[in-house]
Amino acid sequence: MPLADKHEGTTTKAFAGLRVLDFSTTIAGPHCARMLADMGAEVIKIETDGGETMRTRPPLRKGCSTVFGQLNVGKKSVVLDLKSEDGREAVRRLVATSDILVENFRPGVMRRLRLDYDNLRPLNPRLIYCSISGYGQSGPSAELPAYAPVIHAASGYDMAHLAYQPGRNRPDYCGIYHADVVTGTYGFGAIASALYQRTVTGLGQHVDVSMLESMLTLTVIELQSSQFAVKPPPRPMFGPTETANGYVMITVASEKTFQCLMGVIGRPEWISDPRFSTYAARRENWADMMDGVEAWSRPLTTDACLVALGAAGVPASAYRTVSEALADPQLAHRQALSSVEDEGGSFQVLNLPFRMSGADTTPGKQMAVLGEHTDALREEIGLADDAPIPSGKTAATN
Repeated sequence: MPLADKHEGTTTKAFAGLRVLDFSTTIAGPHCARMLADMGAEVIKIETDGGETMRTRPPLRKGCSTVFGQLNVGKKSVVLDLKSEDGREAVRRLVATSDILVENFRPGVMRRLRLDYDNLRPLNPRLIYCSISGYGQSGPSAELPAYAPVIHAASGYDMAHLAYQPGRNRPDYCGIYHADVVTGTYGFGAIASALYQRTVTGLGQHVDVSMLESMLTLTVIELQSSQFAVKPPPRPMFGPTETANGYVMITVASEKTFQCLMGVIGRPEWISDPRFSTYAARRENWADMMDGVEAWSRPLTTDACLVALGAAGVPASAYRTVSEALADPQLAHRQALSSVEDEGGSFQVLNLPFRMSGADTTPGKQMAVLGEHTDALREEIGLADDAPIPSGKTAATN
């Protein structure tokens, strides 16, 4: 039973009452700030009058991007010109009443705008200022431009992944931006830690999150192997096992799993075979073992293989598309998706991947249009009554 069902009617939000200024763009920073919004913080997204770049990314319906919605649902939108003194003064006013600031500009940009941590800290010593960048805020690479695909290459991730693809020497194209999501999640964790520390010290601090270092955390085994001579197995240990109509992924990661798998494929004698009886021996003879597994799997359909493997407790899955994964009844049981509305209609977003027994972690239901909340905050941020608001945008409605 999902945790939400155990506490039906729970409306507590763990970060309720916190105010966040979100200056970030694209994926890493917005992902971090959306997590804060889902946890109940008031997140004010600061945009230019042209709107954040992801507002134009497909899929688009009536000009509204669902990718932008996935990353920014539950946030307010305020349009400010940070190159103008009025815009910067508006930020300073907001900083005085804010708890958290998230930005992912290239290091030096916020300093040139005089909106960096050192300039804003005197206005609010409790401010937690999170900077997300490609390589960190200082050092010889700090000011290099970086996006996730560049960081994938720079971190060694792409070459590490290539090493598991026999017979190939060209790195893969990048279509899934691991570095952005991982870095945004680390930013969220660091901010939560700083919030706890603030309860003790009463002070905020600067949080400096590096995409390069975040990406390196994914290469746990490779990071160690790069320091010591480790002979790779003759066949990569985790990859597709052929069936009559496709492939399955089988993961042998424990002695029990190995023994159960040998029972499934009808090779119980291999449990004591010197080639396979220990992890070290299996690693040396992995190709022979998996040849035996495929001799069993090739005559069977993928579904038949999964039934047999599941009955024996062997971890395995078919290779699914994202659409197929989203149709998994387990996600429906977990209430993993929420419906969101924007000017283009409704669409589904993924909820936070954790549940809390005492807190509501679901996202907001409405996507803000560009500049929607500028007018509502006009007096607080000191904008003149005649300061323009993007055409067709209204004050806050949620």
